[in-house]
Amino acid sequence: MDKLLIVVPLVVTSLSSIAHASTDNPWYVGARAGASFLTNMDDAVTSVTEIQDTNFAGGVFAGYQVTPWFALETGYTHLGNAKLDNGQGSYEAQGADLVTKFSFSATDSLDIYAKAGAFYYDWNAIGSGVTNSDNGWSPTAGAGLEYFINKNLSTRLEYQYYNDVGGPDIHFAGLGLAYHWGAPAPIVEPVYVDQVTVTTLEELKLTVPFAFDSSTITAGDAAKLVPFEQRLKDQDAAQIYVIGHTDSRGSEAYNQKLSEKRAQAVADALRQHLNVGETRIIAQGRGESDPVASNQTEEGRAQNRRVDIISPSIDVETVTQVIAE
Repeated sequence: MDKLLIVVPLVVTSLSSIAHASTDNPWYVGARAGASFLTNMDDAVTSVTEIQDTNFAGGVFAGYQVTPWFALETGYTHLGNAKLDNGQGSYEAQGADLVTKFSFSATDSLDIYAKAGAFYYDWNAIGSGVTNSDNGWSPTAGAGLEYFINKNLSTRLEYQYYNDVGGPDIHFAGLGLAYHWGAPAPIVEPVYVDQVTVTTLEELKLTVPFAFDSSTITAGDAAKLVPFEQRLKDQDAAQIYVIGHTDSRGSEAYNQKLSEKRAQAVADALRQHLNVGETRIIAQGRGESDPVASNQTEEGRAQNRRVDIISPSIDVETVTQVIAE
């Protein structure tokens, strides 16, 4: 019995060091109870007439699920106390199991399994009418069904065979209950979705005045073009309309050409720091056809000598990834 107490903790230690894989709730402990049946008693005793060969049996076990189909298991099993009918003694069988367990999933909740390994037994002859106490190793194998009530609890219906336990063979059949634990906390991966936000950029508008009969933009007015340049840089869809105008002095044909030159001068100033095509900066002249003031006064004519710069409002879509609720 002293050897038994040493073997069990050693087996548990070996399980923790050998196991290297993990599945959901890989660790488990449990208990089982049922009946044992002894055969080949003639190999164990002499002068036995009758013996109670069917006895209550049970034990506890612990294991580690290395893979979904393979586990290592150890435990303590008491295989019963078989009494002689003449009342002169009994034989008690107990020991430590060290087995491998192979499982096959029949359904999502039901496994079919087989076990094979070794059993370190302690065979005790108790009483005056029996002899030959013994201990040692015995091969063992078994099979069963395991039903998972949930991820933490399972029940077993199993049979296990122990060969030559101090002489006789012992058969165990019973029910078991196991508790499983040890799964790492689930890692919930966030699900991202695209959130589209539409922002409206307001219209930009600027009027640049020109001197009489001039198509030259001043440095001060050129500096006012920065917001338009920035919009062209930031927004690929942005466009700028540059429209030149004149007062009514001079011929209509001359004023048309002059308005086009004024528009082109502003367009060139916008393009000076930008590499943009003609489709984004659109220059045109309208001559004297679109005055904003009377051409009968000097003040009115000065207001008409101008270039209107317009960047229409645009809707800008911004796509942001957010966590889905």
